[in-house]
Amino acid sequence: MTFLIRTIDLTATGREIVRDRVVEGDTLAIGRATTNDVVVADLAVEQHHISITRTDRGHLAIEAAGSRDFTFDGHKRRSVSIDPAAGGALTLGLYTLTIGLEADGRTLVTVTQEEREFGNRDAVRGFDLASAMPSKRAAAWIGVLVILIAFLAVPIWTNLTREDKQPGAHGVDQVAWDDSWSTGKLSLAHHSLENNCEACHVEPFVSVRDETCLSCHENIGDHAEMDRLATSRGPMGTGDALLWDIAQAFGKEGPEACTTCHTEHESAGRMEPAAQQFCSSCHEAMDTRLGDTALGNAHDFGTDHPELQALVFTEAGSDRTARVTLDGKARENSGLRFPHDMHLSSTNGVARMAGTLPEYGEALVCADCHRPTADRVGFLPVEMESDCESCHSLVYDKVGATFRSLRHGDVAQMRADLIAMDRAPREPITSGLRRPGEFKRGGRYFQDFGAPARNYVGVARALSEDGVCGECHIPITVDGQPSVVPVFQRSHYFLNGRFDHKAHEQEECSSCHAADTSASATDLLLPTLTSCRECHQGADAVAADVPSTCAMCHSYHPPTFQRREDGPQSPAPDRVARLLRQRESSE
Repeated sequence: MTFLIRTIDLTATGREIVRDRVVEGDTLAIGRATTNDVVVADLAVEQHHISITRTDRGHLAIEAAGSRDFTFDGHKRRSVSIDPAAGGALTLGLYTLTIGLEADGRTLVTVTQEEREFGNRDAVRGFDLASAMPSKRAAAWIGVLVILIAFLAVPIWTNLTREDKQPGAHGVDQVAWDDSWSTGKLSLAHHSLENNCEACHVEPFVSVRDETCLSCHENIGDHAEMDRLATSRGPMGTGDALLWDIAQAFGKEGPEACTTCHTEHESAGRMEPAAQQFCSSCHEAMDTRLGDTALGNAHDFGTDHPELQALVFTEAGSDRTARVTLDGKARENSGLRFPHDMHLSSTNGVARMAGTLPEYGEALVCADCHRPTADRVGFLPVEMESDCESCHSLVYDKVGATFRSLRHGDVAQMRADLIAMDRAPREPITSGLRRPGEFKRGGRYFQDFGAPARNYVGVARALSEDGVCGECHIPITVDGQPSVVPVFQRSHYFLNGRFDHKAHEQEECSSCHAADTSASATDLLLPTLTSCRECHQGADAVAADVPSTCAMCHSYHPPTFQRREDGPQSPAPDRVARLLRQRESSE
């Protein structure tokens, strides 16, 4: 015997979905268990509720399989025998099973779920989970009210009714549940503000303002003037312009605001540096938008970056600096005479002398004279007393067991020390001639009134080209007195970039600085752009040893207000100064 089971379901819009399947056999099991031939998912139906069996006379015997009866054509039954051609309707809970006969002789059982009123509806609903819950609409409204009260009304009420309205107030004056509006953890730099929302969100429902950021970050300088930033960025697309118009309508500051780049509540880690695209969007073709800029276009360090430039002293004895391009021919003039190759040789007299000194014991290396800074990012200026004097002694006299040393760096004082050098009796140069009386050498007036001609000669000789001072300095005459050219050294060479020596500790000094072949102190021993590109390529360079973004060497904000040493000095950037003045005037 073949049963054709036809299930009719209704979608939310009332559309019928009809599914047919065939069950072969003489008995058809109906119930809530999934092992039945027809599963009726209703708690009012037993696991195995009904069985339908074909009799010898072609009728169908419908019998209750469990303890509960069923409804057939409106009457409760425990069993019934029907002619399938005449048909009938079984009712089980909310389901109706209509029995009929198909034209091909198969018995058709149509299963539908209907909404109907039962006499025992309350009993049926007792099995329905929905009967214990409020309706969906009511639950939605209850949820909205709970959210509004808990997360909006409570923070607003506590903010308006507290007595101490200072940011970060504790106890009864703390705004309740305002942190529920937080979208995520603050970065490490702002971790201390985790429970002090008002430190940044000063006005309710107003975005964080620039003046709020600058109340702590007073040393942050402007990258450029606001109008130049807008010009260099170029016109926005239609979509971006529309989004910014909407944002500004709700009180958000423009695209040059602090919060445009520095987005908080992203995670509890460090703030990530700006992506390369953030920089290249302005610098890629800046000369087309800013006609007066001296900056070269830059898009990618590996493919589109201007040649490196360094800030050096180009004139001996002058503290004025100028930028020179690092093309391998650049020179600086610090006022020193210092051949690196002589000091780094492993075979010459310098190396042999260094080998006899306990401080070295072998030929000199770079670290013998160049001392890193405490953070190991850069190097300290070379100093005579700590870096040179072990070889170039400043001792000029011995009195008893004490050695007297020249005070390096003060030519006038050095000259005075030499002139006043003790002229106590020493071995005479000639014999047989003596000044008489109290003026003779060692006499009463020799020290006070004798002419120190010999000492003057010693001063002039020391400050000559071949003198001890002339070994490292360039002799000159100042106001008729022998002297030397002042020395100026730079500890950092880049005006708009930075270089971290600590990040390059795995490299040899000679990898970037050709000091062992430099015979002149004017050689500018800085690597060129080509040298840097041997390891550093653009951010997306797959083959690069070190893919490098703009932020690796450049900061968006200048480190100090005196960003341009050759430009006008300002106590604060224009925008910072203006905001600080506004804050002071409002207090």
